[in-house]
Amino acid sequence: MKELNCPQCSQVMTYLGKFVYQCQACEQDYQAQVHCSSCGDRLELLKACGAVDFFCNSCNEMKSKSSADYRLSALNG
Repeated sequence: MKELNCPQCSQVMTYLGKFVYQCQACEQDYQAQVHCSSCGDRLELLKACGAVDFFCNSCNEMKSKSSADYRLSALNG
């Protein structure tokens, strides 16, 4: 998945799977939600042959993981 930085300390976080990231410095886990960078709607996950892409139902087009807007919310341990 995409490399994300911690919103608290800016350290690069570890991807744990299922859109969960962990900041080892802050000992905080985050859930990432992926939104369209054009319209802001949540994107649908598409997986095929090891590739990960997204689809925006509002824009009716494919979006790459690098162009998507990742929004983090803290998970309580």
